[in-house]
Amino acid sequence: MQPEKLIPMAYVRGATGIKGWLKIKADTEYVDSLLDYPRWFLGKNNQWAEYSLESGKVTPDGLQVKLHGVEDRNAAELLRGMTIAVPREDFPEAEEGEHYWVDLVGMRATNAKGDVLGVVTRLQASGAHDLLEVAGETNTMLIPFVSRYILSVSYETNIITTDWEADYS
Repeated sequence: MQPEKLIPMAYVRGATGIKGWLKIKADTEYVDSLLDYPRWFLGKNNQWAEYSLESGKVTPDGLQVKLHGVEDRNAAELLRGMTIAVPREDFPEAEEGEHYWVDLVGMRATNAKGDVLGVVTRLQASGAHDLLEVAGETNTMLIPFVSRYILSVSYETNIITTDWEADYS
């Protein structure tokens, strides 16, 4: 049975060596954090196959992993270009005051007055802080994801309450 929500986190860059090891390009904050997940789903075009992580290491060239069932270079080469996803249910619980970006996308953003600003379409990392990209009816706005502007995040109501005006740009 496949999990309902797979979160893409990396892709297979290619094979390395002759024993089935893969070179991985991780799209995670820390390159080695992908090694915390014992089950991975590899796929393309919404067709997924489950693999379990046998071993992994960080090298100067990035992440290298060995998956159970991938025993030689030929099998590893067949996985080149595959997306690597992890079931959302396998994520550890976020620390107090921390949020997974994937959980914030799709939430409604409002301000303290109750004005609906729009829907969070994505987050962006910037040098100073992360930014919520909120698509409103007439514009898209970037709201700094810092305590000065983010008053609350409610997973129960699916609403992020901000100290942000609809006409800020």
